[in-house]
Amino acid sequence: MASDFKAIPLIDISPLVEKIDDPNMANDKDLDDCWTMHKGHGIAESLMKEVRDVTHKFFQLPYEEKLKIKMTPQNGYRGYQRLGENITNGKPDMQEAIDYYAPIEPGKYGDLAKPMEGTNLWPKYPSNFDALLKHYISLLRDLSRKIMQGIALALGGPVDAFEGRTAGDPFWVCRLIGYPVSTDILEEHRTDTGCGAHTDYGLLTLVNQDDDICALEVKNQSGEWIYAKPIPGTFVCNIGDMLKVWSNGIYQPTLHRVVNNSPRYRVSVAFFYESNFDAAIEHVEFCREREQVVSPRLREEHVLRQGTWSPEQTTSQAPIKTVTQILGVSGLEYRCLRASVALLAPQENARELNNC
Repeated sequence: MASDFKAIPLIDISPLVEKIDDPNMANDKDLDDCWTMHKGHGIAESLMKEVRDVTHKFFQLPYEEKLKIKMTPQNGYRGYQRLGENITNGKPDMQEAIDYYAPIEPGKYGDLAKPMEGTNLWPKYPSNFDALLKHYISLLRDLSRKIMQGIALALGGPVDAFEGRTAGDPFWVCRLIGYPVSTDILEEHRTDTGCGAHTDYGLLTLVNQDDDICALEVKNQSGEWIYAKPIPGTFVCNIGDMLKVWSNGIYQPTLHRVVNNSPRYRVSVAFFYESNFDAAIEHVEFCREREQVVSPRLREEHVLRQGTWSPEQTTSQAPIKTVTQILGVSGLEYRCLRASVALLAPQENARELNNC
């Protein structure tokens, strides 16, 4: 939830990762500590770096080679997106990217998913690209599932509240993003941001960013932009608009953007964990039951932002929508790295953030 933070909190989720499949987890008195201590997410730092390395290598390929996996409507909007093709707030983003989505077989969701039907496009070079990314995506999907199970328990619901028809078959997205040096972009095509300010639309985002370049910024409640400073071995973790609806406003997405002022090319690999493609987006019952607990927080936030309050504003009243309605068939940009309410890190990497 947005606040007047001055740095991104470093959170250890190792107790959650280690215990979430234990049937006694729901009664574990240490559950809340999973979100305040400094421990680990279980994915090797070497693997995270290898994924970034192959991403760098792909974006270093000749333009003609990259276009061999060009994103088109015919392949379900999967593949390579050229510099400036991603649009945020009406302005082209200074980034190039590859989009990978959960494969959708023809007819699986009827006409609902026709624009997104298809399988992913893998480049010929680097040679280990597809095997590495498939393994990495599998690990992040499992990690995201465990985080969502922890969130369900923290909200007072059953551990599987966000599985089954909600997110048992998640429509995940993995976006590999490259941010060129601004001086390498023709002046007439240049803007000041790698990705404009936005919140994410889904459940969770896990961002694997280059270790030595500050570019991702998060807006606090005072309107200040705070760097999500890179720490080796960490993921920047963000929540999205769907989780805000499902949690009845208990969880709030954070506005963020990317500005690459570095003299070096930067990459990040953003993994978006979404609901089932055809899931209904509505408040879960156990969050409706907590309205009296939630309302003071919502009231305080509304007064801070709007200066007024009335009883009907006590709870969020977002309408029920499907994933497709939220995204919109015309909204297939699947924007860039969306981040940041927390960093998930191994204990050995928990340390003071260095100035960039």
